[in-house]
Amino acid sequence: MSSITIDHPDHGANGKQLWGHPVGLYYLFFVELWERFSYYGMRALLTLYLAAPLLGDNPGLGWDDARTLNFYGWYTMLVYLASIPGGLIADKYLGQKKTVLLGGILLCIGHTVLAVEAMWAFYTGIIFIILGVGGLKSNISTMVGGLYRQGDDRRDKGFYIFYIGINVGAFIGSIATGWAAVQYGWHYGFGLAGIGMLLGQIMFMYGQKHLKGVGEFQGADDSENKELMKKPLTKVEKDRMLVMFLSFLIIIVFWGAFEQAGGLMNLYAENKTDRYLGFIDFTVPAAWFQSVNAFFIMTLATGIGSFWFWWKKKGKESSSLFKMAVGVIIMGAGFLFMSGASMQYQETGSSAMYWLVLAYLLHTVGELCASPVALSFITKLAPVKYASFMMGAYFAATGIGNKLAGALGAWSTTLGEFELFTGIFVFCTIFGLLVIAILKPLKRLTHGAEDGSTDVAIEDEGYSRPDVVKE
Repeated sequence: MSSITIDHPDHGANGKQLWGHPVGLYYLFFVELWERFSYYGMRALLTLYLAAPLLGDNPGLGWDDARTLNFYGWYTMLVYLASIPGGLIADKYLGQKKTVLLGGILLCIGHTVLAVEAMWAFYTGIIFIILGVGGLKSNISTMVGGLYRQGDDRRDKGFYIFYIGINVGAFIGSIATGWAAVQYGWHYGFGLAGIGMLLGQIMFMYGQKHLKGVGEFQGADDSENKELMKKPLTKVEKDRMLVMFLSFLIIIVFWGAFEQAGGLMNLYAENKTDRYLGFIDFTVPAAWFQSVNAFFIMTLATGIGSFWFWWKKKGKESSSLFKMAVGVIIMGAGFLFMSGASMQYQETGSSAMYWLVLAYLLHTVGELCASPVALSFITKLAPVKYASFMMGAYFAATGIGNKLAGALGAWSTTLGEFELFTGIFVFCTIFGLLVIAILKPLKRLTHGAEDGSTDVAIEDEGYSRPDVVKE
C-alpha cells in the first residue's frame, strides 16, 4: 500500500496550517528554492564554461560541442542516479530528514570548492555536488508527500506549490549566476550558487519544529511503522511498484527531450541566436534563457493545476499517467519552434530569440502536466519501506533521461539540428499517444491509490481501521 500516516499530534499534517497547507510545506518550499538556485545556477553556466575559449576576457576549458554535451549528459545523469543510494540510506539507516541535512552539507562543500579556479577543484566540486543532490533531492520530495494524510486531495496541489519553489530558485539562480559570470568570471558565478545552497541549509535547520514526525527513520525502535518495514511486499504493493517502474519509461523519454534546454539549446542560444536588443544597446547573456522555463512555471503553475482540478471535477480522465502522457506530447510540440529556428538560421545566419521563448513555453506547459504530478504519484503508490528508494528511482530515471539528452545533443553535430529537433517532436507525439492507448491496464495496477481507496491494501496487510488517519 501507499504510505500510512498515523494520526498522532506531533505529525506535521496535524500542526499549524497556512493557506490551506501544513506550514512545513513552505519551509520545504524555501529549502528547495535555494537548493535549486544553486543547482540551476551552476547548470546554466556549466556547458558555457566548458565550451568557452581557453583564451579571452572570461576563459573556459575550450572543449568542443560534442565533448561538452557528453560531459553534461554524464554529470546530470550521475546527479540524479545518486538519488538511489540517497533513498536507500534514508530508508535503511537515517530517515529522510537526516539524509537531507547530510546532502545539504555536501552541496555546500561542493559549490564552495567549485569557486576555486583549478581543475582539481572543478572535478572535486562536481563529485560533492553529485553526492549532495543524491542525498537531498529525492528525500525532500518524499517529505512533501509525508506532510499529507492518505487520500488527502491537497497532496497534488501541495506538490504544485513545492514545484513553484523549485522554479523560483531556478529563475533567480540562472539570472544571478549568469550575470556574475559575465561581469566577474565563471568561478564567481559558481561561488554565488554556493551561497544560495548555504541559505537553503539554514532554512531547513530553522524549520525543524514544523516537520515533526515527517521524514523520520521508519526502522527506529519508537516508529509505528517498525514492524511494517520487516514485512514482505503484498500483491497490491508489487503491482504498484510495477506500474511505477513502467511510468519511469515516460520520465526517461520526457527528460531526454526536455533537457536539451541545458545542453544543445543552451549552446544554440550562445552561438546561433541573435541576442542583441538594439533599443537598449544590450546583449542578453545566453545563460539567462535558462530562466525562461522557470518564469513560465511561476506564472502558469497555478493555472494549470487548477485546470486539471476542474477537469477531474467534470468527470474527465485525470489520472497521473494520463497527465504525464499529455505532458510528453505538449513538450515535444515545443521542438517544432526549434525546427523553425534552425530553418531561419540556415537562411539568414542567425535565429530570433522568440523561437527559444516559444519552445520553452510549450516545454513548460508539458512539464507542469508531467513532473509535479509524477512526484505526487510516487508518494501515493510507494510502500512505506521503499518510500525514499522509489523516489530515488524516479530521479534516477530522470538522470537516465538527462544522459539521453546529452547523447542526443552530441548527435546533432552529425545528424543536424533541424533533423534532431523535428525527430524529437515526432517521437514524443507517438510515444505519448501509445501511453494513452494502454492507459486502462496501467491504471488497474494502481489499485485505486489515486482515488484514496486504501481499504484493499490495508486489509491485505492486516491493518486495522483505527490505525488509519480519519478524515
